[in-house]
Amino acid sequence: MADALLHVNDDNFDAEILKSNLPSLVDFWAAWCGPCRAIAPVVEELAKEYANKIKIAKLNVDENPKTAGQYGIRAIPTLILYKGGQIAEQITGAVSKAQIENAIKKVI
Repeated sequence: MADALLHVNDDNFDAEILKSNLPSLVDFWAAWCGPCRAIAPVVEELAKEYANKIKIAKLNVDENPKTAGQYGIRAIPTLILYKGGQIAEQITGAVSKAQIENAIKKVI
């Protein structure tokens, strides 16, 4: 379980996230974004801690503009929690691990 973190793109987003039996947290990010890099270790940690309870994925907005546009991503990092294919919670900005964890606990 070394890589609990999933990388999604425009092609597999629906199958991996929207049609997932598990709730999902998607980190919309870009390589040039400092705050995105700042929360990346937290997102990876949560992916390991919550494996089998929630899917945690990253989507690069530069490489996948269709999905980012579909969800109106204007600021990054944006974390969106999906449950049953619907948006359950949305967090924008580099926030604390506790804040992300509180959002996760609402959907699992």
